[in-house]
Formats: sequence, C-alpha cells, structure tokens
Amino acid sequence: MAPDASQEEPPSKALVVCPTHLNKWVLNTTSAALFFLFIQLLIAVVLFGITDMLHLFQDRLTFNLTTCKGLLPMVVLNVLGLSFSAYTLEYVDASFYQVARGLVLPFTVAASYVMLHTRPSLGILASCAFVTAGFFCGVLLDGTPLSLIGITFGVASSSITAIATVVIKRSLPLVDGSSILLAWYANLLSAPVLLPLALLAGEGPTVVALLSGSPAPDAPAGAPSQLLTFLWGSLITGAVGFLMSIAGPLSIKVTSPISHMISSAVRGVASSVLALWLFHDVISAGRVASISVVLGGSIYYTWVKNRETEAAKAGAAYEQVPMDDLENGKQDEEVESHDES
Repeated sequence: MAPDASQEEPPSKALVVCPTHLNKWVLNTTSAALFFLFIQLLIAVVLFGITDMLHLFQDRLTFNLTTCKGLLPMVVLNVLGLSFSAYTLEYVDASFYQVARGLVLPFTVAASYVMLHTRPSLGILASCAFVTAGFFCGVLLDGTPLSLIGITFGVASSSITAIATVVIKRSLPLVDGSSILLAWYANLLSAPVLLPLALLAGEGPTVVALLSGSPAPDAPAGAPSQLLTFLWGSLITGAVGFLMSIAGPLSIKVTSPISHMISSAVRGVASSVLALWLFHDVISAGRVASISVVLGGSIYYTWVKNRETEAAKAGAAYEQVPMDDLENGKQDEEVESHDES
C-alpha cells in the first residue's frame, strides 16, 4: 500500500510535534516502514556510542555474548512490537493511533497475572474495564472510516508490548538493573534483525528507489523523490527515540508514576488535537469519547496502583514499629538490670 503523497506535510509543521506525528509524516511518504525503523534504531545506537565516549552515563556500555543470548526473547518482542506499531500508524490516522493501541493496559495486567502470578485488585480490574470500553467505543462508534488492518495491527502491537513489559522486568537482572544498558542492547540487537525483515516484507525496491532519489515504484508518474523527507524524519525520530529510551525511566524515578501518567495523558490529548492541524484528521464525537475513556482509565489505574503501593509500604512500616519497640525495651531492661547489679 503506497501512502498518498498528497497527505505529506511540510517539515516546518512536522518538526514541532511529537514522535507519533513525525513517524506519521514519514510513513505518509513511503511504504518502507521496517527500513524506516532500522534507520531509527541505527541512529540511536550511534548516539549511545557517542554518549558513552563522552562519559555522559554512569553505566558504561558493554557487549557480552552471554547477555545477548539472555536478552533474545526481549529483542524478538521489541522487533515485533515496533513493527506492528509502525504498521498501525501507517494504516490509521494519527489521532486514532492511541485508540488502536488502547488495549496495552488490559493486556499488561493479564500478562502479569499469567507470567508473574500478580493477582490484580478490583480497582485495577475496573480501570482495565474502562480502557477496554474506550477501545471498543472508538472502534464501533467512530463515525469516520477505519482500517480493519490498522486496528488488527494495533491489537497485535498492544499484546506484544504487554508481554514485552513483563519480559523486560525479568531481563533487568541480566544487565545489573541498568535501564541504560537494557536500552543499549535493545537497540543494538534489534537493528540488524529489522533489515532482513524489511527485505522479506518486499521493501527492497522501495528502499532502492528511495536511496537513489527516484520515486517509489508504486508512486504516480512524475511524483517527486521523498529522500529528503525520509532522511530528516529518520534523523529526528531516531534522536527523539534515543532520548525517550532514557527519559521514560528517569521521568518515573525523578517524579512519580502518577505524574508520569498524567503527563502521558496530556501528550495523548495534545497528539489528537495536533493531528487536526497537521493531517486534517476528522475527530468524531465517538473518537473523542474513546480517547477520553482510554486516558481516564489509564490515569485511574495509576492512581489505584499508587495507593496500593503506598498502603503496602505503610503496612510494612507499621509491622516494623512494634519489633523496634520490643528490641529497645529489651535493651532498656538489660541496662537497668546491669545497673542494679
């Protein structure tokens, strides 16, 4: 499927928005989605190397074959998740992308229950129900034409992302708990996998035409080359992807999960609004309701999870107080007994 060249927006607009819009801007001009991902990861790997040479990270980058073998499941899931996400964005509007991938939260809770035996509370189940309802509200009640292929890719991407979240948690001990090293290995090992996948997906002729400055094979006669758009988009999204792989964990660590989720929700709303300006997306009442319910359910989940975490910490602290008092009391009794003697 060749994207409609008429949908391309000028760089002056696309450069001021989020990575989703930047990716959509490039995917509107080329059907080489997997090759686009490969270039993004390659740029991120180069930036990791530069920052390591400048000693900007406390954790130094390493390469260990044993670690690579242990991270293989995570790499496979990362490649699949990125690929399905790219195809989702290629087939759906930028404003609908968040809805198409709206089942990440319910799938993550389900994967945690199956793989980590983490039993969800009623509050968490209620938030998952809200998010699921928001997804079906967008799919069934949206008044604009939707791509069934795009929705299918979105659901597949959500399920892969959910499983990958659990696998990443299990993979952290392999890199001594370093999120920087985990991001480094994920980019380094995923990039060479995407290149042969792009060729197997039939992107070879499109890539050759793109790099040679010629129109895509399925482009209309006389269509201009999209090489400049592709290069600019790849450079910017690769750099932004590198920063996000670092900023995500830091955001949660420096602020709080609730602050991180609220900021994500604000970005999601802004993303849909900006899609009106950039791509002239039609946002129906059903889509607005869907986005609102998905974001609301996600925020409610984070609030519930935070309350449960704080309650667990308070319970642990409460249990330690009597033990400390008993130990202090025992020491006082021993001192008094010693004084009397």
